[in-house]
Amino acid sequence: MFFWKTVTIVAVAFFLELVYGSQALAKDGTERGPSAMVTICHKPETPAEKTMMVNLNALQGHLGHSDLEGPCVLIDAHGQFDHEVNGEAVINLLDQGGISRIILSAIRGRPAGDVADLAVDHPDRITPAVRTKGDGYEDEDRIDQWFQTLKARVDSGRFKAMAEILMYHTAKRGGEDPEVIVHPHDDRVQRALGLTLSENWPFIVHIEFAAASKKKLNNQNLADHLMEELEQLLEEHPDHPFVLIHMGQLQSDEVRRLIESHNNIYFMTSQATPVTAEERQPWVNMFDVSGDRLTQEWERLVRDHPDRFILAFDNVYRENWNEPDRYLDQIAFWRKALKWLPINVAEAVAHGNAERLWNLPRVE
Repeated sequence: MFFWKTVTIVAVAFFLELVYGSQALAKDGTERGPSAMVTICHKPETPAEKTMMVNLNALQGHLGHSDLEGPCVLIDAHGQFDHEVNGEAVINLLDQGGISRIILSAIRGRPAGDVADLAVDHPDRITPAVRTKGDGYEDEDRIDQWFQTLKARVDSGRFKAMAEILMYHTAKRGGEDPEVIVHPHDDRVQRALGLTLSENWPFIVHIEFAAASKKKLNNQNLADHLMEELEQLLEEHPDHPFVLIHMGQLQSDEVRRLIESHNNIYFMTSQATPVTAEERQPWVNMFDVSGDRLTQEWERLVRDHPDRFILAFDNVYRENWNEPDRYLDQIAFWRKALKWLPINVAEAVAHGNAERLWNLPRVE
């Protein structure tokens, strides 16, 4: 009897391993064991291109035949370029990184309409976003001028999205990018939000919570104050999507709390890899020490809520576009992480959520 009982247990374990991978037997339920199946792009850039799952043991063979880790389609949901960056340099880097489409806005000396012109030349690659920075945004005395400029761009019909709205942004690049503090219920935010409501565009929020936690406002932690106001905004507009860029510089427990408290909060994965973790800003690093996959907490959260995470890299400066390693390295990290996710989860994060929220043409 003992022999047959042992044989039965071993057989069941072997069956579970074949069907679900060894992660199905993990005692803590976190699915962190060696996965039996991984998501790859099979035969990329050929008529036979297909996102599929293969056995982990076969992965290296597929990669040796030019297959890629992760899904075939990647959309970068937020990028920016200025007057020092040639539009074709943007397209070239997208090609190098295997990025199918980017939601792009103009900044600094680059005329806002240039991105719409670039989208005319590359309609299948560029989704033009309305510029929000500059034009008086940081000056309370020029709010009306800023808003009229913003509204005119929206009303032109040439744009399909709105870029991020700065609420808390630390000074960077030696002060070249100044500190910005604009509260969620400030008139600038409310006016911009009204335009996204009318266009049914997601509202992208830029709040660096980790950096804000080091500042005080009326004896209250600035990060706490901004969080209270942001959550009020979410509750006031429960049917409208709000997207926190750069993961809001929040850790996984706080992201989970927001997701499970509000049905309309989403997170962009920009500045959340080991590449940006080395920079002198408190960006969150979603990856484990191997750099091959997300940490246990982040991976569980993405699996639990695959509809709330949006792939983005937020390439901005001239050196980012003309010296491609930083961008390409981040794409490589995310391809590695996405391969460990079930195909439906990986595709939602990589492109599906962006297509759904911004009503983008589906990449075939």
